[in-house]
Amino acid sequence: MITVDDVRQVALALPRTTEHLIRDRIKFRVGRIVYVAFSADETTMGFAFPKEERAALVAAEPEKFHLPRPSDMRFNWVELTTAAVGRAEMREIVVEAWRMVVPKSVAAAHLGVVVVR
Repeated sequence: MITVDDVRQVALALPRTTEHLIRDRIKFRVGRIVYVAFSADETTMGFAFPKEERAALVAAEPEKFHLPRPSDMRFNWVELTTAAVGRAEMREIVVEAWRMVVPKSVAAAHLGVVVVR
């Protein structure tokens, strides 16, 4: 099971990330773009994820992942149950969600990847 503190440790180590408390929900964002958010009771974590891949993710592991509420289906977003995910998997999810919202050059510099133009 992961906690907000586990996610905070990973997220705040990523460049340009800030933490915000909005309507009793903890959110991590880059600029104005949220890439990780917790439910008020912290049992669910939403994260940036490509729309075209989320149905396959949810179908593959429905005990972990679920679709967002209907009003959020227009966003690149999916949700997980915090009790069903371990720290290693959470770290990968948070970093990949962050990569979706930062410029490629920022992600490459932080992760030590060479960008080919």
